[in-house]
Amino acid sequence: MKRLPVQTPAMARKFLLGVVALAAMAWPAEVVAQGVKTTVLSIGDGDTIRVRQAGKALTVRLACIDAPETVQTPHGQQGRSYLQQRLPIGREVILNIKTTDRYGRSVAEAFSGVNINLALVEDGQAFAYRQYLRGCDAKAYLAAEDRASRARLGVWQVPGGITRPWDFRRGRRSAVIPDGTTPGGRRYRCSEISSFAKAQELLRQGHSYLDGNGDGEACGSKGLPAELVD
Repeated sequence: MKRLPVQTPAMARKFLLGVVALAAMAWPAEVVAQGVKTTVLSIGDGDTIRVRQAGKALTVRLACIDAPETVQTPHGQQGRSYLQQRLPIGREVILNIKTTDRYGRSVAEAFSGVNINLALVEDGQAFAYRQYLRGCDAKAYLAAEDRASRARLGVWQVPGGITRPWDFRRGRRSAVIPDGTTPGGRRYRCSEISSFAKAQELLRQGHSYLDGNGDGEACGSKGLPAELVD
């Protein structure tokens, strides 16, 4: 009979570390990486930014908030413009990264003098994302939203607030697009799209063929000219 190897203390430690690592992947910690220094490359929309960290470009989804979709006129563009003013290209921004979403984006709170995520809610440019407040100061986000609502700021200029972005997306997903067609009846090539943000907007509108590798980003860094990606 073949003898089984004797488990040494070192082997046991390696096993336990492996279990911990697997648990961390299954249950993201409240803060995965804190105080990560990055530089702003571009603003995708009201809750998505591109940054450079250690020479690598990263897409960051701002945690605990949900800003209007770009096509939710005029609030989507207003949210993006607000974020561009808060985080101009080249500005250093500190990230507290909480997890990675299914699209491979880092989900983080961003700080540039103040908590940018919280400021977006405070100024009526985004909603507290109740479904994903775990790991954030939920009380602070909900209080900021209440103040913006009472002051009728941004998305709250409409009584009760505009259609929540998560409801808007749900409605768009349920819309039926006839077989053999694309939204608007046109197909786009990455080479003819004017910017990274425009590519992402087209993807959200239903042009799913632009995300050929399934990473959640239209065209990706190889599909757009370098000067447009950044």
